Amino acid sequence: VQLQASGGGLVQAGGSLRLSCVVPESVFRDYALGWFRQAPGKEREFVAVRSLNAGSIYYSASVKDRFTISQDNAKNTLYLQMNSLKPEDTAVYYCAADRKYSGDYFGLWTYWGQGTQVTVSS
Repeated sequence: VQLQASGGGLVQAGGSLRLSCVVPESVFRDYALGWFRQAPGKEREFVAVRSLNAGSIYYSASVKDRFTISQDNAKNTLYLQMNSLKPEDTAVYYCAADRKYSGDYFGLWTYWGQGTQVTVSS
C-alpha cells in the first residue's frame, strides 16, 4: 500500500498549510486513514484520524479546533488543513492507513507514507 504525503513547508507562526495524502482507491474507501507527526527526538504522535468510510473523525487535543481533516473522493486524497500554526507544530507529518481504527498509538497502524516536513518559525 503506497501513501504519498505532500504539502509541507516553512511558515510563520499563525500561518496555514494544507497537507495532502494520495492513496489507492481501495485503501481510500476501505481503510481508516490518519495523520501523525514526529518532532526531532520525540516519539511519533497522533494528530487526527478519519475512520473507515469517514464515519468518524478524531483529533488530538493539541490540534483540535486548529486542524481539519477533509477528503476529495474523486482524487482519493485525504487533506489536513492546518491553521493557526505554532512553532510546536514543527515536525515531519505522516499519513497512515490501517484496516480499522484501533487507536492513536502509531504502532497500531500498518501502512505509512514517506512524510512531509512542516516547519513553523516564531
